[in-house]
Amino acid sequence: MRASVTTIEPNGHFCSDCAVRGFAVCSSLDPAELREFEHLGCRVHFATGETVFSEEDIATSFYNLLEGVMRLYKLLPDGRRQIVGFALPGDFLGMNISGRHNFSADAIGAVTVCQFAKAPFGRFIEDRPHLLRRINELAIRELSQARDHMVLLGRRSADEKVATFLLGWRERLFSLKGSSNMVPLPMSRQDIADYLGLTIETVSRTFTKLERHGAIEIVHGGIGLRDRARVEALVAA
Repeated sequence: MRASVTTIEPNGHFCSDCAVRGFAVCSSLDPAELREFEHLGCRVHFATGETVFSEEDIATSFYNLLEGVMRLYKLLPDGRRQIVGFALPGDFLGMNISGRHNFSADAIGAVTVCQFAKAPFGRFIEDRPHLLRRINELAIRELSQARDHMVLLGRRSADEKVATFLLGWRERLFSLKGSSNMVPLPMSRQDIADYLGLTIETVSRTFTKLERHGAIEIVHGGIGLRDRARVEALVAA
C-alpha cells in the first residue's frame, strides 16, 4: 500500500495572498470576515495519487482546492470506475445532504487544499447570508455541469464527446490561465475515457483521427487546437 505523504500546515495569513480567492467560496467575505475565516482552516498538501476523501465516508470536512487538479469518481457495482468530474483551483468540495461523501476525490499530481472542519465552518456561515449565497452559486454551477455531463454521456458520438471535453476543459481553464489554443491535460487518457464513458482505445483513436484531419495537434502534456472551428463544429453537431 502506498504510504501517505500528506502534509498539513496552519492557515496563518494565507487568505490575504490566496491566488484563487477572487473566484473561490470566500470571495464574498469582507476583510474582517476573511481574517476570522482564515483561522477556521488549514492548508493540506497531497501527493500524486493520494486520496483526499472517499465515497461513503462520513463528511467531517469541506475542501477549497487551491492548487492542482483532482479526479472525482464513483465505483460502479461491477468494479468499473466512472469519473464524474475534475476539480480545479477555486472549486469547493465536500458539502452534501446525506452527511457522507457521494464520490471519491484523488489528487492528479500534487494538490493543495484549504480544509475546513465541518462544525466550525457551519457555525461561521449561520449569520452570513452572503456566504450562503456564494455556496449556492457554486452548487448551482456544479449541478449545471452534472446535467451537461449526463447529456454528453447519453447523446453524443465519440468524436463529439472528445471535442466537447476539450472545449469544455479549455473554457474552465480560461479563468485560471487566460485564453489559449493549447489545452493542458494533466489527467491520463484512461481518466478521460472513464469520464466520457468510452474505452481508452476509443479516446486514443479519436485523438489520432482529429489530428489526422488537422483539427488538433497531440503534444506532450496536452492538445493544441489547430482548427478550433472544426472542433467547435463537432460540439454543435
